[in-house]
Amino acid sequence: MAKDATLKMSDETRAPATEAAGAAPAVRLDDVAVRFRTKKKDVTALREVSLDVGAGEFVAIVGPSGCGKSTLLKLVAGLLTPSSGDVLLGGERVRGPRRDIGYVFQRAALLDWRSARRNILLQAEMRRIPAAQARARTDELIRMTGLGGFEDAYPHELSGGMQQRVALCRALLHEPPVLLMDEPFGALDALTREQMNVELNRIWRETGTTVLLVTHSIAEAVYLADRVVVMSPRPGTVTEIIDVGLPPERSYATTLATGEFREATGRIRSLLGAASAHE
Repeated sequence: MAKDATLKMSDETRAPATEAAGAAPAVRLDDVAVRFRTKKKDVTALREVSLDVGAGEFVAIVGPSGCGKSTLLKLVAGLLTPSSGDVLLGGERVRGPRRDIGYVFQRAALLDWRSARRNILLQAEMRRIPAAQARARTDELIRMTGLGGFEDAYPHELSGGMQQRVALCRALLHEPPVLLMDEPFGALDALTREQMNVELNRIWRETGTTVLLVTHSIAEAVYLADRVVVMSPRPGTVTEIIDVGLPPERSYATTLATGEFREATGRIRSLLGAASAHE
């Protein structure tokens, strides 16, 4: 396993805040494996996965379909227990479903009978956040995500991109230290997806939230992340970690034209191409 293999792109890459402070990583996976049994055979979904994610860092995870990317997020969320190894959040071992994370899925999964605002506030109701605090936080998130003017619209009145903004607000309402995103823009058209990438970069910089993003888009991973974790075909393990080397604030067109972007995307394509050839 090449868990320590990191392609250095630039001396300007930010060091995770936890490294500077000497604190525990926001997320740690230590030699994690996931095995399960189907009706016909035993399956190893993940093998020897080790990864540290610093507080405030944005890490993207890419790899072939079925390599265990979504399984990895479920481990961090406490929705799945590893067969071996340890998963830690802020230095604390994950032993069950965690309430201190946010989760955004590919589909917004909004309630049709609730407005955008009331879909966001559903999180507050479930967590019993005081009403005044929840309303103030909702207003802040609506401004931050550009939902102003659409807060009273119902899901069928919103575009796919707007629905995902609502889902993102809902996930951020309780100010989680870690945000997990599982292909959140995969169902959007190309232009809307680019716009959401730009918005997510801005929101990440404003909130300082640690983000783990699963995506099949190499360009999306490199544009958004500090580092990109490239996984092998099943059983999934870390093939290489690419240090992107781009500044936190990124304009879309300018970033895609940089040498760092081209080098990182080229390396990831090379790794995934080699992986596909051995499937």
